[in-house]
Amino acid sequence: MNFKYFIGIDVSKKTLDFCLLLTGKTILHLQTENNSKGIESFIDQCKQQFDLKLEESLFCMEHTGIYNYPLLDYLSGKLTSIWLESALHIKHSSGLQRGKNDKIDAERIALYAFRNQDDVKLWHPTRQVIKELKTLTALRLRLINAKKQLKSSLQEGKEFLDKALQKKMQQCCQQSIKALDQDLAKVDKQLDKLIASDEELNRLFNLVTSVQGIGAVTAREILITTARRPGNEFKDFTEAKKYACYAGVVPFQHQSGTSVRGKTRVSHLANKTVKTLLHMSALSAIRNCEELRDYYQRKVAEGKNKMSVINAVRNKLVLRIFAVVRSNQKYEKNYDYSLA
Repeated sequence: MNFKYFIGIDVSKKTLDFCLLLTGKTILHLQTENNSKGIESFIDQCKQQFDLKLEESLFCMEHTGIYNYPLLDYLSGKLTSIWLESALHIKHSSGLQRGKNDKIDAERIALYAFRNQDDVKLWHPTRQVIKELKTLTALRLRLINAKKQLKSSLQEGKEFLDKALQKKMQQCCQQSIKALDQDLAKVDKQLDKLIASDEELNRLFNLVTSVQGIGAVTAREILITTARRPGNEFKDFTEAKKYACYAGVVPFQHQSGTSVRGKTRVSHLANKTVKTLLHMSALSAIRNCEELRDYYQRKVAEGKNKMSVINAVRNKLVLRIFAVVRSNQKYEKNYDYSLA
């Protein structure tokens, strides 16, 4: 796909900074409000001054969560080409940098799109059910963190406060904690209802949760992170090893020549949410799955580091998840291999 116009956009809560490139040179910079009117005013100005055509344009921006929504909704409605890229990727690809502001960031994003246009990865809106699943999952996490914050402060007070004051604190927070539990129950109910309402999502959810150690929370997060395009659950990630790398459970070497001999370790560049959930799933699997428990105990007895063995279990879980999805068959604890 050949593009003539490259638009870099620095997205913030209230404003959008646009930078328009033509033949690799900046020809316009404009700041607007972060809403449909502001976006439309920029596009209208580009059409009038530079005869901009949307079908020949590439809009590039960084991931900024919900702040991207007005821009993505507007541009996807116009069927334009959108490139949603990691901020860290753009930063590392830009070389040494001095100074930073919204105008400069917009220009750097536009230059990144221009220089790497041959490797463009166009963004596509996810299905509405996945968008709702992601939003409800994020809400559930916020409720859990709020509850954890309240309960941890009460727990710490037991060691330093007298019993009378501690009791007063518990009475004050009792209703709040109860309300949070009720809200969590409502969100869980909505999540179950949402998954059950979609045939494909329900099928994949049942397959993933059939793997020992994988619960509903982990399964929902895996469904969200493997669907980057409409209807692409478990299609954007077709290989278990690639997803394990994305989740940060694949060890990498750190060596160079004869002087650098670093430890082989997992990368910090990963989806930390998925990594944490897989870690908890691995611990659960070690407790409840006889095969993985024996594997863990055997490797530890051989002198392996416990965390390295747990990481290996996390990898095994990812491999099992992708295997059941690929075969469209639930995980069988005692699978009978038939010989050809």
